[in-house]
Amino acid sequence: MVLPEHEMGERVAHLVTGRMLDFIEFDDDYALVKTIAPRIATGVPLGQSQVRSRYGVTVVGIKRPGEDFTYATADTVVQEGDVIVVTGKTDAVETFAELS
Repeated sequence: MVLPEHEMGERVAHLVTGRMLDFIEFDDDYALVKTIAPRIATGVPLGQSQVRSRYGVTVVGIKRPGEDFTYATADTVVQEGDVIVVTGKTDAVETFAELS
């Protein structure tokens, strides 16, 4: 059953209460979030940052000020102030976004 009002209410609640710039939940327990990169994810290639193993999320996209969004790879070095798109279990992406 699709309940658009309920889904929009959850999305707005996530955006208002957290540091997320955008939030989309795909299943009951899987989400995609746009957020400012937390310091723990900056300065080293994503493959070395341990974001996936430590926080259970995957950085799939990155946007630097003045540039277009691009796909993130293991070699991508996230910089302070970058906007990133992160995916994973809802509770994991929520926790990760709160680190911003």
